[in-house]
Formats: sequence, C-alpha cells, structure tokens
Amino acid sequence: MDKPTQTCGRRASERDYTAFPQEVACMHGTQVRRSFSSIVALTLTLSGAAGRAQQTPNPGDPVRDTLPNEPQIFGSATQKFRVVATKGLSRPFALAFLPNGDMLITERAGRLRIVRSGVLDPQPITGIPAVLDLRLKGLQDVAVHPRFAENQLVYFTYYKPKPGEKDVATAVLARGRFDGGHALADVRDIFVAEAWCATPSASRIAFAPDGKIFMSVGVPIRGRAGTAQPEDSQNPASHVGKVLRLNEDGSAPPDNPFSGRPDYRPEVYALGIRNILGLVIHPQTGELWEHENGPMGGDEINIVKPGRNYGWPVVSYGRAYSGDLTGDSSGPTTDQHSAPGMEEPFMIWVPSIALSGMAFYTGDQFKAWKGNIFVGGRRGTQIQRIVLNARGLPILRETLLVELKQRIAEVRQGPDSLLYLLTDEMAGALLKIEPVPAEGPTAAGSVPRQ
Repeated sequence: MDKPTQTCGRRASERDYTAFPQEVACMHGTQVRRSFSSIVALTLTLSGAAGRAQQTPNPGDPVRDTLPNEPQIFGSATQKFRVVATKGLSRPFALAFLPNGDMLITERAGRLRIVRSGVLDPQPITGIPAVLDLRLKGLQDVAVHPRFAENQLVYFTYYKPKPGEKDVATAVLARGRFDGGHALADVRDIFVAEAWCATPSASRIAFAPDGKIFMSVGVPIRGRAGTAQPEDSQNPASHVGKVLRLNEDGSAPPDNPFSGRPDYRPEVYALGIRNILGLVIHPQTGELWEHENGPMGGDEINIVKPGRNYGWPVVSYGRAYSGDLTGDSSGPTTDQHSAPGMEEPFMIWVPSIALSGMAFYTGDQFKAWKGNIFVGGRRGTQIQRIVLNARGLPILRETLLVELKQRIAEVRQGPDSLLYLLTDEMAGALLKIEPVPAEGPTAAGSVPRQ
C-alpha cells in the first residue's frame, strides 16, 4: 500500500502548502485509509525548495531559541498577521475565556493562571489539587461552564497521583467556583477515571451544545504490571483510550451509547482512542471533533460519533519512535491501516507533528481564514491552517510560524475573533495573532505570497 499523504518539511525561509485532490475521501463515513493509495499531494514551497526532508526536534527536545520581546509580523498565503507574546508562563497546556474576555490558563505543574485585560497576573489562582506532573501528565484542560454568569463554575482535568506510587496517576474531572479573584472555591472531583497510567497520557474536555461534557482519557505509551495497558483502548470496561460523555455533575447520562450494557463503562461514548490533545465542537454542525497525537507518524483528526471505534492500537498509520514498524513498545501492535467496524480518520499526518490544540476559525478579523481549521504542533514547532471545500473536505494545508521554533500546545479563537496560542516551553508564552495592514513589513524569513 502506498504511503499516505504527508506535509513535506521546509526551512524557516519557506512556506509549505499541501493541496489534496477534491475527490479524496476525508469525511467521516468514507474509507479514508483505503483511499490514501490514490492520493497525490502537491507541495508548493515559495522559495522553490520543495521536497526537502523535514528537520524537527524530538518530542522532548528543548527549544533553544527564545521568543523576541517585540511583536513579529509574518505572511501567509492570504493574510499578513502579527504575533504578540505575553511571557511568564511555564509549560502551559490549555486556555479558556471568561465572559469578560479574561483568560484562564493551565500550567502542567498544577498552577492555574489568569490573563486580565491582556496582562498576565503574577499571582496564580489557588484551589487546584495536587497533580502528578510527569511528561504529558499534570494539570490539563480547563473549560468555563456555559452558564458561568449564573454559577461561576470552572471545570478542569488533571492527573491525580496514586498514593505510594511516584509515577502512576489517573485522569480526573474537577470543578470549582471562581468569583474573579485569586481562588477557586468549593473545588471537588466529580469524576475519577479507572485509568491508572504509568507513562504519558493526556485529557481534554469540551462542553456540548446540550450542556453535556465530553472528556478524553488517553492511553499509555506502554503498560506496566498493575497499570493500564495500550490494549485497554479496546476494552469497554476501562476508561483508558476513550471519549467519555458526562453530565455536568460528573455522572453518566442514561442515553449514552453503551448505557445498561454489561461489561461496558456507562460513561463511554467512543473507544479506540490514543491521546487526544485537541477536542472541540464544530461551531456549525455541533459535531465533536478530536485529534490524536500519534507516535512517529499517524497523527489524525476524527469526527467522533457515539458508540464508534477509532481503531487504536489495532489500526494506525503510526510507527514507533524507534522508526521500526509496529510492535515496538511505543508503536501500535499491528501494521493494519483498516479493519471492519473501525472508523477511518478525517485526516492523517506522516510524519507526526504532535498535534496539540485545535480551533475552527469563525471570526471576522481574518476574513480569508473564515471556515479554516487551525491546529498546533509540539514536535513540528508550528501551526497548520487547513482549508476545507464546500463539501467539508480538506483541500489545502499551510504551515505557519516554524520561524518561532516554539512547541505549540494550544490553539483557540478568542471572543475578539483573534487567534491565541500557548507555547509548550519551560519559558512558555501566550501568543496573540492579530491582522496587520497589507502594506506592513514582514518578518525576516516570512515572504508573503507573490
């Protein structure tokens, strides 16, 4: 079978575009894995250096370049934009907007920060429980209740350490009340997953239009005796490797797809998941979209349907970090790309850019970007802009911000219609992306399209 379509790498002075033929079956309900053999990718690099091998750091490599203090101006194929950095964060993971436009930001070490009127408050918000801060684990996602003005509820996920174990933790959904000061009050765990993991895993949350909460629980890279195993992603009696659907109090809704079935956890909404680092509701359709961080290749976007199986670790385009085919401890257990009863991905990335954060752009500040999807890349130190056609199929990917050499952890659209990113660095930052007039200069190495 031919290799699936991939975005080729580029140097800092280049910009990549991967264009997909419109007949490529990339929507849910189509056989994407079987169709990839017919995909032809056209990669256009403006500097004429198409096809060079991508040089990206390993997922855990430190990034040596630091962000400049002054705003930087860049050009994309359709839009000039300015990047403004707010520094002072440490390994931020997620952000959420309060009704007044202020931002709550999680740091994996267990700190909840707030940006008020564009300025990072130096004093963290208290009330976060003890977390296990190890690799991807720690304080994870944060979300504001849709009726926050009435109840002041803030929800967050974190990895709760197992007593007596230095590196074992499970994903927890908690909530507390925030009155705008420096403390969460009445904090309590409302759901504790049966998913004790000894290696990296992650958790995201999203509020559905009906007020239910979707929560992802990642699968470990490898198992250890007495802890979760990668194969538990296929085990309906485990919360590992699942998307869960919960009431706002953490209980399981009676209309969940497996409710009442023996040997199934009632909270399970979908299974066969690896590690979700982007979980969002489509602003027009109300569908749940997620992307999974694969091993060396195999990042994928999925549209999540109730009761469906998304394949991990039975089917995958991923390879182990060692470069070996499946069978390594950090890779899938088979080289299958499809199997009966398992869903096809909407898109895949080979090699992996370690997808993290996702946003549908619906604002008016960047008119040329309206309807586009934006995803971040930890390993790829970039964001990618994904253009969809009228049928909702991906037809182009554009790579942006590689020049900054920052691992991107989060991508969100703000209430001001600007884009906001978080950098996954010890000296982390909040990046605001805003438009600039067409006549403005561009940063060195970012030549706008001619």
